Amino acid sequence: MLALVFVAVSVQAQHADAKAAARAMTAYNLDPHASKERLKEALAAILPDPVGEDVGDPKFYILKGEILNTLASQIVVVKETGLGSLDELPQVEGVAVKAFNAHATAVEKHAQAINSPGYLLRDVLKGIQESQGHLYNFGIYAFETRDYGSAYLNFSSGLAAHEILKKEGQESVLDDAIAMMDQKYTTALAALNNNMTEAARPLFEELYQANYDQAAIYESLYTIHASGEDADLQTAYQYLKTGREKYPGEVSLLFAEINHFLKLNRPDELIDKLKMAIESEPDNLTLYITLGGVYDNLYQRESAAGNSDLVGNYFDQAFSYYHQALEKDPTNFDALYSSGTLYYNRAAGLTTTLKELSRDFSAAGMEKYEKREAEVFAAFGKALPYFQSAERINPNSVETLIALKEIYARNNEPEISNALNERLENLQQGGINETAFFNE
Repeated sequence: MLALVFVAVSVQAQHADAKAAARAMTAYNLDPHASKERLKEALAAILPDPVGEDVGDPKFYILKGEILNTLASQIVVVKETGLGSLDELPQVEGVAVKAFNAHATAVEKHAQAINSPGYLLRDVLKGIQESQGHLYNFGIYAFETRDYGSAYLNFSSGLAAHEILKKEGQESVLDDAIAMMDQKYTTALAALNNNMTEAARPLFEELYQANYDQAAIYESLYTIHASGEDADLQTAYQYLKTGREKYPGEVSLLFAEINHFLKLNRPDELIDKLKMAIESEPDNLTLYITLGGVYDNLYQRESAAGNSDLVGNYFDQAFSYYHQALEKDPTNFDALYSSGTLYYNRAAGLTTTLKELSRDFSAAGMEKYEKREAEVFAAFGKALPYFQSAERINPNSVETLIALKEIYARNNEPEISNALNERLENLQQGGINETAFFNE
Protein backbone atom coordinates (compact mmCIF):
# COMPACT_ATOMS: atom_id res chain seq x y z
CA MET A 1 0.00 0.00 0.00
CA LEU A 2 2.88 2.36 0.79
CA ALA A 3 4.37 1.59 -2.62
CA LEU A 4 1.10 2.42 -4.33
CA VAL A 5 0.83 5.65 -2.40
CA PHE A 6 4.33 6.72 -3.42
CA VAL A 7 3.63 5.92 -7.06
CA ALA A 8 0.44 7.90 -6.95
CA VAL A 9 2.22 10.87 -5.38
CA SER A 10 4.93 10.65 -8.00
CA VAL A 11 2.44 10.61 -10.86
CA GLN A 12 0.47 13.44 -9.31
CA ALA A 13 3.65 15.50 -8.88
CA GLN A 14 4.52 14.99 -12.56
CA HIS A 15 1.00 15.98 -13.60
CA ALA A 16 1.33 19.02 -11.40
CA ASP A 17 4.56 19.95 -13.20
CA ALA A 18 2.89 19.69 -16.59
CA LYS A 19 -0.05 21.75 -15.38
CA ALA A 20 2.28 24.28 -13.82
CA ALA A 21 4.13 24.55 -17.10
CA ALA A 22 0.86 25.13 -18.96
CA ARG A 23 -0.22 27.80 -16.47
CA ALA A 24 3.14 29.53 -16.69
CA MET A 25 2.96 29.56 -20.48
CA THR A 26 -0.55 30.98 -20.39
CA ALA A 27 0.66 33.80 -18.16
CA TYR A 28 3.66 34.36 -20.39
CA ASN A 29 1.54 34.52 -23.56
CA LEU A 30 -0.68 37.16 -21.98
CA ASP A 31 2.30 39.46 -21.38
CA PRO A 32 5.58 38.07 -22.79
CA HIS A 33 7.56 41.29 -22.23
CA ALA A 34 6.76 41.69 -18.57
CA SER A 35 6.75 38.06 -17.51
CA LYS A 36 9.97 36.36 -18.65
CA GLU A 37 9.98 34.67 -15.24
CA ARG A 38 6.89 32.76 -16.34
CA LEU A 39 8.87 31.31 -19.25
CA LYS A 40 11.58 30.21 -16.83
CA GLU A 41 8.93 28.57 -14.64
CA ALA A 42 7.46 26.75 -17.64
CA LEU A 43 10.85 25.41 -18.64
CA ALA A 44 11.71 24.32 -15.11
CA ALA A 45 8.43 22.41 -14.96
CA ILE A 46 8.56 20.74 -18.36
CA LEU A 47 12.24 19.86 -18.89
CA PRO A 48 12.51 16.95 -16.41
CA ASP A 49 11.80 13.54 -17.93
CA PRO A 50 8.14 12.60 -17.70
CA VAL A 51 6.88 9.73 -15.58
CA GLY A 52 3.61 7.91 -15.25
CA GLU A 53 0.89 8.70 -17.77
CA ASP A 54 2.84 11.59 -19.30
CA VAL A 55 5.39 9.17 -20.76
CA GLY A 56 2.88 8.10 -23.39
CA ASP A 57 0.88 11.33 -23.62
CA PRO A 58 1.56 13.29 -26.85
CA LYS A 59 0.14 16.43 -25.20
CA PHE A 60 3.08 16.50 -22.77
CA TYR A 61 5.62 16.52 -25.61
CA ILE A 62 3.61 19.06 -27.61
CA LEU A 63 3.69 21.39 -24.60
CA LYS A 64 7.39 20.78 -24.10
CA GLY A 65 8.09 21.53 -27.76
CA GLU A 66 5.94 24.67 -27.61
CA ILE A 67 7.81 26.02 -24.58
CA LEU A 68 11.21 25.31 -26.12
CA ASN A 69 10.14 26.83 -29.45
CA THR A 70 9.07 29.95 -27.56
CA LEU A 71 12.48 30.25 -25.94
CA ALA A 72 14.16 29.69 -29.30
CA SER A 73 12.05 32.48 -30.80
CA GLN A 74 13.08 34.88 -28.04
CA ILE A 75 16.76 34.07 -28.57
CA VAL A 76 16.47 34.68 -32.31
CA VAL A 77 14.78 38.04 -31.71
CA VAL A 78 17.61 39.16 -29.42
CA LYS A 79 20.30 37.97 -31.80
CA GLU A 80 18.71 39.44 -34.90
CA THR A 81 17.56 42.78 -33.49
CA GLY A 82 19.97 43.41 -30.63
CA LEU A 83 17.02 44.30 -28.42
CA GLY A 84 17.17 42.85 -24.94
CA SER A 85 19.80 40.57 -23.49
CA LEU A 86 20.41 36.86 -23.79
CA ASP A 87 21.35 36.82 -20.11
CA GLU A 88 17.73 37.62 -19.24
CA LEU A 89 16.54 34.43 -20.95
CA PRO A 90 16.70 30.87 -19.62
CA GLN A 91 19.81 28.95 -20.70
CA VAL A 92 18.96 25.68 -22.44
CA GLU A 93 21.70 23.99 -24.46
CA GLY A 94 20.57 22.86 -27.91
CA VAL A 95 17.17 24.47 -27.45
CA ALA A 96 16.07 24.20 -31.10
CA VAL A 97 17.08 20.54 -31.35
CA LYS A 98 15.32 19.76 -28.07
CA ALA A 99 12.16 21.50 -29.29
CA PHE A 100 12.19 19.43 -32.48
CA ASN A 101 12.90 16.20 -30.59
CA ALA A 102 9.95 16.89 -28.29
CA HIS A 103 7.62 17.34 -31.26
CA ALA A 104 9.05 14.30 -33.03
CA THR A 105 8.35 12.26 -29.90
CA ALA A 106 4.82 13.66 -29.84
CA VAL A 107 4.29 12.32 -33.37
CA GLU A 108 5.41 8.87 -32.22
CA LYS A 109 3.23 8.93 -29.12
CA HIS A 110 0.23 10.06 -31.15
CA ALA A 111 0.69 7.13 -33.52
CA GLN A 112 1.01 4.70 -30.61
CA ALA A 113 -1.92 6.04 -28.60
CA ILE A 114 -5.42 4.58 -28.92
CA ASN A 115 -8.01 7.07 -30.17
CA SER A 116 -5.61 10.05 -29.98
CA PRO A 117 -7.57 13.03 -31.41
CA GLY A 118 -6.49 14.30 -34.83
CA TYR A 119 -6.12 17.88 -33.67
CA LEU A 120 -3.10 16.82 -31.60
CA LEU A 121 -1.27 15.73 -34.75
CA ARG A 122 -2.14 19.03 -36.40
CA ASP A 123 -0.75 20.89 -33.41
CA VAL A 124 2.49 18.96 -33.34
CA LEU A 125 3.07 19.32 -37.07
CA LYS A 126 2.69 23.09 -36.71
CA GLY A 127 5.29 22.91 -33.97
CA ILE A 128 7.66 21.03 -36.27
CA GLN A 129 7.15 23.60 -39.01
CA GLU A 130 8.10 26.31 -36.53
CA SER A 131 11.10 24.28 -35.40
CA GLN A 132 12.50 24.19 -38.93
CA GLY A 133 13.23 27.91 -38.91
CA HIS A 134 14.82 27.75 -35.47
CA LEU A 135 16.97 24.77 -36.41
CA TYR A 136 18.38 26.61 -39.41
CA ASN A 137 19.06 29.79 -37.42
CA PHE A 138 20.76 28.00 -34.56
CA GLY A 139 22.75 25.92 -37.03
CA ILE A 140 24.06 29.13 -38.58
CA TYR A 141 24.85 30.60 -35.16
CA ALA A 142 26.85 27.50 -34.25
CA PHE A 143 28.63 27.39 -37.61
CA GLU A 144 29.70 31.02 -37.28
CA THR A 145 31.33 30.26 -33.92
CA ARG A 146 32.92 27.08 -35.36
CA ASP A 147 30.86 24.84 -33.11
CA TYR A 148 30.45 22.42 -35.98
CA GLY A 149 29.06 19.59 -33.87
CA SER A 150 26.10 21.72 -32.77
CA ALA A 151 25.72 23.10 -36.29
CA TYR A 152 25.43 19.57 -37.65
CA LEU A 153 22.84 18.58 -35.04
CA ASN A 154 20.67 21.56 -35.93
CA PHE A 155 21.00 21.23 -39.70
CA SER A 156 20.47 17.46 -39.73
CA SER A 157 17.45 17.86 -37.44
CA GLY A 158 16.05 20.29 -40.01
CA LEU A 159 16.31 17.55 -42.63
CA ALA A 160 14.64 15.08 -40.27
CA ALA A 161 11.82 17.58 -39.65
CA HIS A 162 11.24 17.77 -43.40
CA GLU A 163 10.90 13.97 -43.62
CA ILE A 164 8.28 13.92 -40.87
CA LEU A 165 6.27 16.71 -42.47
CA LYS A 166 6.29 15.08 -45.90
CA LYS A 167 5.28 11.73 -44.42
CA GLU A 168 2.25 13.46 -42.90
CA GLY A 169 1.45 15.37 -46.10
CA GLN A 170 2.37 18.78 -44.72
CA GLU A 171 4.29 21.70 -46.21
CA SER A 172 7.96 22.16 -45.38
CA VAL A 173 10.34 25.08 -45.89
CA LEU A 174 12.55 22.57 -47.70
CA ASP A 175 9.94 21.76 -50.36
CA ASP A 176 11.85 24.09 -52.65
CA ALA A 177 14.59 22.07 -54.38
CA ILE A 178 17.21 24.81 -54.04
CA ALA A 179 16.44 25.27 -50.35
CA MET A 180 16.82 21.52 -49.83
CA MET A 181 20.19 21.43 -51.61
CA ASP A 182 21.36 24.43 -49.57
CA GLN A 183 20.37 22.65 -46.35
CA LYS A 184 22.16 19.46 -47.32
CA TYR A 185 25.24 21.45 -48.29
CA THR A 186 25.47 23.27 -44.95
CA THR A 187 24.78 20.00 -43.11
CA ALA A 188 27.57 18.25 -45.01
CA LEU A 189 30.03 21.09 -44.39
CA ALA A 190 29.27 21.06 -40.67
CA ALA A 191 29.76 17.30 -40.53
CA LEU A 192 33.07 17.42 -42.40
CA ASN A 193 34.38 20.28 -40.28
CA ASN A 194 33.52 18.20 -37.22
CA ASN A 195 35.43 15.20 -38.65
CA MET A 196 32.19 13.29 -39.20
CA THR A 197 33.22 11.99 -42.61
CA GLU A 198 30.71 9.14 -42.72
CA ALA A 199 27.87 11.59 -42.12
CA ALA A 200 29.25 14.05 -44.67
CA ARG A 201 30.02 11.54 -47.43
CA PRO A 202 26.45 10.63 -48.60
CA LEU A 203 25.35 14.26 -48.51
CA PHE A 204 28.26 15.43 -50.64
CA GLU A 205 27.78 12.47 -52.99
CA GLU A 206 24.14 13.44 -53.45
CA LEU A 207 25.08 17.07 -54.11
CA TYR A 208 27.71 15.93 -56.59
CA GLN A 209 25.19 13.79 -58.48
CA ALA A 210 22.74 16.71 -58.49
CA ASN A 211 25.45 18.97 -59.99
CA TYR A 212 24.99 21.42 -57.14
CA ASP A 213 26.93 24.59 -57.92
CA GLN A 214 29.55 24.72 -55.14
CA ALA A 215 33.28 24.17 -55.71
CA ALA A 216 33.72 23.05 -52.10
CA ILE A 217 31.83 19.82 -52.89
CA TYR A 218 34.70 18.58 -55.04
CA GLU A 219 37.37 19.54 -52.54
CA SER A 220 35.34 17.93 -49.75
CA LEU A 221 34.87 14.66 -51.63
CA TYR A 222 38.59 14.66 -52.38
CA THR A 223 39.35 15.14 -48.69
CA ILE A 224 36.95 12.39 -47.64
CA HIS A 225 38.29 9.81 -50.11
CA ALA A 226 41.96 10.77 -49.63
CA SER A 227 41.98 10.36 -45.85
CA GLY A 228 41.41 7.59 -43.34
CA GLU A 229 42.32 3.93 -43.31
CA ASP A 230 40.43 3.24 -46.56
CA ALA A 231 41.99 6.17 -48.44
CA ASP A 232 41.64 5.88 -52.21
CA LEU A 233 43.76 8.59 -53.83
CA GLN A 234 42.76 7.58 -57.34
CA THR A 235 39.05 8.01 -56.66
CA ALA A 236 39.75 11.13 -54.62
CA TYR A 237 41.67 12.75 -57.45
CA GLN A 238 38.85 12.10 -59.94
CA TYR A 239 36.59 14.33 -57.86
CA LEU A 240 39.31 16.95 -57.65
CA LYS A 241 40.02 16.77 -61.37
CA THR A 242 36.32 17.19 -62.17
CA GLY A 243 36.16 20.20 -59.87
CA ARG A 244 39.25 21.77 -61.46
CA GLU A 245 37.68 21.36 -64.90
CA LYS A 246 34.39 22.86 -63.76
CA TYR A 247 35.93 25.67 -61.70
CA PRO A 248 39.32 26.42 -63.31
CA GLY A 249 39.65 29.72 -61.46
CA GLU A 250 38.91 28.31 -57.99
CA VAL A 251 42.12 28.77 -56.02
CA SER A 252 41.16 26.38 -53.21
CA LEU A 253 40.84 23.51 -55.70
CA LEU A 254 44.17 24.43 -57.23
CA PHE A 255 45.83 24.32 -53.82
CA ALA A 256 44.20 20.96 -53.11
CA GLU A 257 45.61 19.64 -56.39
CA ILE A 258 49.07 20.99 -55.53
CA ASN A 259 48.95 19.25 -52.14
CA HIS A 260 47.79 16.07 -53.86
CA PHE A 261 50.86 15.92 -56.09
CA LEU A 262 53.10 16.91 -53.20
CA LYS A 263 51.70 13.96 -51.26
CA LEU A 264 52.46 11.68 -54.20
CA ASN A 265 55.96 13.16 -54.59
CA ARG A 266 55.39 13.95 -58.26
CA PRO A 267 57.21 17.26 -58.63
CA ASP A 268 57.14 17.33 -62.44
CA GLU A 269 53.34 17.75 -62.43
CA LEU A 270 53.42 20.50 -59.86
CA ILE A 271 55.33 23.19 -61.71
CA ASP A 272 52.59 24.45 -64.04
CA LYS A 273 50.00 24.27 -61.27
CA LEU A 274 52.16 26.30 -58.89
CA LYS A 275 52.86 28.89 -61.58
CA MET A 276 49.12 29.21 -62.11
CA ALA A 277 48.65 29.64 -58.37
CA ILE A 278 51.30 32.38 -58.29
CA GLU A 279 49.46 34.20 -61.06
CA SER A 280 46.30 34.03 -58.96
CA GLU A 281 48.03 35.02 -55.70
CA PRO A 282 51.25 36.89 -56.51
CA ASP A 283 51.76 37.95 -52.89
CA ASN A 284 51.49 34.45 -51.44
CA LEU A 285 55.09 33.73 -50.42
CA THR A 286 54.31 30.11 -49.64
CA LEU A 287 53.73 29.46 -53.33
CA TYR A 288 57.16 30.80 -54.32
CA ILE A 289 58.85 28.78 -51.62
CA THR A 290 56.91 25.64 -52.55
CA LEU A 291 57.76 26.01 -56.23
CA GLY A 292 61.39 26.62 -55.27
CA GLY A 293 61.22 23.41 -53.26
CA VAL A 294 59.84 21.50 -56.25
CA TYR A 295 62.75 22.65 -58.40
CA ASP A 296 65.08 21.88 -55.50
CA ASN A 297 63.79 18.29 -55.40
CA LEU A 298 64.21 17.98 -59.16
CA TYR A 299 67.75 19.34 -58.86
CA GLN A 300 68.63 16.75 -56.23
CA ARG A 301 67.00 13.95 -58.22
CA GLU A 302 68.84 14.75 -61.44
CA SER A 303 72.07 15.40 -59.59
CA ALA A 304 71.92 11.94 -58.03
CA ALA A 305 71.17 10.46 -61.47
CA GLY A 306 74.16 12.27 -63.00
CA ASN A 307 72.06 14.25 -65.50
CA SER A 308 74.35 17.26 -65.64
CA ASP A 309 72.43 18.91 -68.49
CA LEU A 310 69.39 19.37 -66.22
CA VAL A 311 71.06 19.99 -62.87
CA GLY A 312 72.11 23.58 -63.47
CA ASN A 313 68.72 24.70 -64.74
CA TYR A 314 66.82 23.16 -61.83
CA PHE A 315 69.25 24.68 -59.32
CA ASP A 316 68.86 28.14 -60.86
CA GLN A 317 65.06 27.85 -60.93
CA ALA A 318 64.97 26.81 -57.27
CA PHE A 319 67.15 29.71 -56.23
CA SER A 320 65.13 32.11 -58.39
CA TYR A 321 61.84 31.35 -56.65
CA TYR A 322 63.41 31.45 -53.17
CA HIS A 323 64.93 34.80 -54.12
CA GLN A 324 61.58 36.13 -55.39
CA ALA A 325 60.08 35.32 -52.00
CA LEU A 326 62.93 37.17 -50.26
CA GLU A 327 62.46 40.17 -52.52
CA LYS A 328 58.91 40.42 -51.19
CA ASP A 329 59.94 39.71 -47.59
CA PRO A 330 63.68 39.65 -46.75
CA THR A 331 62.87 38.32 -43.26
CA ASN A 332 60.96 35.23 -44.38
CA PHE A 333 62.53 32.38 -42.43
CA ASP A 334 61.46 29.59 -44.80
CA ALA A 335 62.89 31.35 -47.84
CA LEU A 336 66.16 32.10 -46.03
CA TYR A 337 66.55 28.58 -44.70
CA SER A 338 65.62 27.02 -48.06
CA SER A 339 68.17 29.18 -49.90
CA GLY A 340 70.87 28.16 -47.44
CA THR A 341 69.89 24.51 -47.73
CA LEU A 342 70.05 24.69 -51.54
CA TYR A 343 73.70 25.77 -51.46
CA TYR A 344 74.51 23.48 -48.52
CA ASN A 345 73.24 20.44 -50.40
CA ARG A 346 75.20 21.49 -53.47
CA ALA A 347 78.34 21.64 -51.34
CA ALA A 348 77.55 18.26 -49.77
CA GLY A 349 77.06 16.73 -53.20
CA LEU A 350 80.36 18.08 -54.45
CA THR A 351 82.09 16.77 -51.32
CA THR A 352 81.30 13.19 -52.23
CA THR A 353 83.50 13.45 -55.32
CA LEU A 354 86.51 14.72 -53.38
CA LYS A 355 87.37 11.23 -52.12
CA GLU A 356 87.64 9.90 -55.65
CA LEU A 357 89.77 12.84 -56.79
CA SER A 358 92.05 12.49 -53.77
CA ARG A 359 93.30 9.13 -55.10
CA ASP A 360 94.86 10.74 -58.15
CA PHE A 361 98.27 12.14 -57.10
CA SER A 362 99.20 13.36 -60.56
CA ALA A 363 99.53 17.06 -61.21
CA ALA A 364 96.32 17.05 -63.21
CA GLY A 365 94.58 15.07 -60.49
CA MET A 366 95.71 17.43 -57.77
CA GLU A 367 94.55 20.38 -59.84
CA LYS A 368 91.10 18.83 -60.21
CA TYR A 369 90.98 18.15 -56.49
CA GLU A 370 91.88 21.73 -55.56
CA LYS A 371 89.33 23.09 -58.03
CA ARG A 372 86.58 20.89 -56.65
CA GLU A 373 87.52 21.73 -53.07
CA ALA A 374 87.28 25.42 -53.92
CA GLU A 375 83.80 24.81 -55.33
CA VAL A 376 82.79 23.05 -52.11
CA PHE A 377 83.96 25.92 -49.91
CA ALA A 378 82.36 28.44 -52.26
CA ALA A 379 78.99 26.67 -51.98
CA PHE A 380 79.24 26.49 -48.18
CA GLY A 381 80.24 30.15 -48.20
CA LYS A 382 77.12 31.11 -50.15
CA ALA A 383 74.95 29.06 -47.80
CA LEU A 384 76.38 30.70 -44.69
CA PRO A 385 74.75 34.19 -44.83
CA TYR A 386 71.33 32.67 -45.47
CA PHE A 387 71.63 30.42 -42.43
CA GLN A 388 72.95 33.32 -40.33
CA SER A 389 69.93 35.44 -41.28
CA ALA A 390 67.61 32.52 -40.59
CA GLU A 391 69.15 32.05 -37.14
CA ARG A 392 68.58 35.74 -36.35
CA ILE A 393 64.89 35.28 -37.05
CA ASN A 394 64.53 31.92 -35.32
CA PRO A 395 67.37 31.09 -32.89
CA ASN A 396 65.55 27.88 -31.91
CA SER A 397 65.67 26.13 -35.28
CA VAL A 398 67.55 22.89 -34.74
CA GLU A 399 68.18 22.36 -38.46
CA THR A 400 69.64 25.85 -38.88
CA LEU A 401 72.04 25.38 -35.96
CA ILE A 402 73.19 22.00 -37.29
CA ALA A 403 74.01 23.52 -40.67
CA LEU A 404 75.82 26.49 -39.13
CA LYS A 405 77.83 24.29 -36.78
CA GLU A 406 78.98 22.09 -39.68
CA ILE A 407 79.92 25.02 -41.90
CA TYR A 408 82.05 26.65 -39.20
CA ALA A 409 83.68 23.32 -38.42
CA ARG A 410 84.62 22.93 -42.10
CA ASN A 411 85.92 26.50 -42.12
CA ASN A 412 88.23 25.52 -39.23
CA GLU A 413 86.55 27.90 -36.79
CA PRO A 414 86.08 25.58 -33.79
CA GLU A 415 85.18 28.30 -31.27
CA ILE A 416 82.13 29.40 -33.22
CA SER A 417 81.25 25.81 -34.12
CA ASN A 418 81.42 24.75 -30.46
CA ALA A 419 79.35 27.75 -29.33
CA LEU A 420 76.68 26.86 -31.87
CA ASN A 421 76.81 23.24 -30.72
CA GLU A 422 76.14 24.35 -27.12
CA ARG A 423 73.02 26.20 -28.29
CA LEU A 424 71.99 23.12 -30.24
CA GLU A 425 72.40 20.86 -27.20
CA ASN A 426 70.39 23.33 -25.13
CA LEU A 427 67.46 22.93 -27.54
CA GLN A 428 67.80 19.16 -27.65
CA GLN A 429 67.61 19.06 -23.84
CA GLY A 430 64.34 21.03 -23.82
CA GLY A 431 65.72 24.54 -23.36
CA ILE A 432 65.29 27.62 -25.54
CA ASN A 433 67.69 30.24 -26.85
CA GLU A 434 66.40 33.60 -25.68
CA THR A 435 68.47 35.59 -28.20
CA ALA A 436 70.05 34.92 -31.56
CA PHE A 437 73.76 34.09 -31.86
CA PHE A 438 74.11 36.23 -34.98
CA ASN A 439 72.26 39.20 -33.51
CA GLU A 440 73.98 42.01 -35.38
